[in-house]
Amino acid sequence: MTASHLPDSFLKRLRYGVPNPQRDWFILLTISVMVLVGSIVWNVWTFETVAQGGIIGSIATSSPPIFSRASLDTIHTVFENRANEKAKYETGSYHFADPSQ
Repeated sequence: MTASHLPDSFLKRLRYGVPNPQRDWFILLTISVMVLVGSIVWNVWTFETVAQGGIIGSIATSSPPIFSRASLDTIHTVFENRANEKAKYETGSYHFADPSQ
């Protein structure tokens, strides 16, 4: 087989239409190797960047507040209301008929 027939032979094997397990496995393995190489390159780059003290992604210029004072005050109000209701039950401010007695 001469060198001029190699591309033609290779292209005939990759032609679609007729089921060709050799072509299908070749495509599957090629894509798998490309994904594996891409993953290795990405992980090596990420490791090198972090190992040298770099940051992946954009640098945060300011951090948002962790909580707002208004929501914290609302929570305190809810717990105060619950404590007041509990005190009303314990001190007898609420009168109700207990059917078990």
